[in-house]
Amino acid sequence: MEFISEYGLFLAKVVTMVAVLLVVIGFVVANREHLKERSQGHIRVSHLNERYEAMKDALLEAVMDKREFHRVKKQQAKEHKAAAKALQDKHKARRKQKPAQSVRRADLESTDTPVPEQGEADAEAGDQHTPTKAGDRGDEDASRVFVAHFDGDIKASALSQLREEITGILQVAEPADEVVVCLQSPGGMVANYGLAASQLARVRSAGIKLTIAVDTVAASGGYMMACVADRIIAAPFAMLGSIGVLAQLPNFHRLLKRHDVDFELFTAGEYKRTVTMFGENTEEGREKFQSDLEDIHVLFQHFVAEYRPQLDVASVATGEVWFGQRALELGLVDELKTSDEYLTGRARDAELYLVEYKERRNIAKKMGLAVQTGVEAALVRLFSRLAAWRHQAQ
Repeated sequence: MEFISEYGLFLAKVVTMVAVLLVVIGFVVANREHLKERSQGHIRVSHLNERYEAMKDALLEAVMDKREFHRVKKQQAKEHKAAAKALQDKHKARRKQKPAQSVRRADLESTDTPVPEQGEADAEAGDQHTPTKAGDRGDEDASRVFVAHFDGDIKASALSQLREEITGILQVAEPADEVVVCLQSPGGMVANYGLAASQLARVRSAGIKLTIAVDTVAASGGYMMACVADRIIAAPFAMLGSIGVLAQLPNFHRLLKRHDVDFELFTAGEYKRTVTMFGENTEEGREKFQSDLEDIHVLFQHFVAEYRPQLDVASVATGEVWFGQRALELGLVDELKTSDEYLTGRARDAELYLVEYKERRNIAKKMGLAVQTGVEAALVRLFSRLAAWRHQAQ
């Protein structure tokens, strides 16, 4: 028994040392990879109609007898063939209309009326931010729907993927198409979310319908992105709003002073640093910092008002958050519906394509992330067991 006990203790030490070594290697490798230039990624496209059909077929095959299932499959094949032919005819008709548009443009150019170039027209549309009224471009008119996802954090880390996805979509999208972004974000850094909103504005500037679907939350910077859309749909208990600005920081000046630690700050420019974490903040510095926050808040309100002129911005720019039904009453959203309900409905009359930008990772980075994920999972299990043991002891 003593030998088994000693062997078990030795084995535990070895496992612990190996685990610690793997953690160290993993973090070193991951940090080194972050310092290197980000490797080029690729766009991955999934046909959502096929995914929905596969789910439907799996359930039908389970609940039907084989003869009935084959009969239904034959009928579906006929319907799909007819729908594909109708869609092809629609594309042909659209292509035939393009020469007519070119003739009309040539007629205009023969007169004295100046006609802006396409790039100039797009730029002017982007500057004016003219909102598209609900119903101006009906859902039935879009033959293709491009779907993207944005899961936001405080740094808007998904921005790099979003900009690549939008760039890819705009290479092929036409005015009759639609872009749907499933957006979830509690907000975060102003500049990051401002840039993310500008990526969505590119869709509007290209004359393509933009729909934002919010299932859980689009607050603060998240709503800054959502308000760019032609149409916002939200789940009944999704949280929206928080049109406000927040900044907070601790101050350790008294703690440092109590321990006789001096802190010196050197700046050039009256307002280069208004408040600080370690020095003594002045009333003048606080007032300037508050003034900057108010300016950002005003810009935020103007941005929302440009894209949603029907919204009484003054009444909702209080920093409050509203759930779906109340948000609909206030005009923050246009319809209560989950993203799943909307997309499956659109799949009946359009081709849906999920567009995802995937960053390439080499073996070293994959190993580092795998180790990090494993350690995090182990810690979660450990804390869960400790909590369970504590509960049993009580």
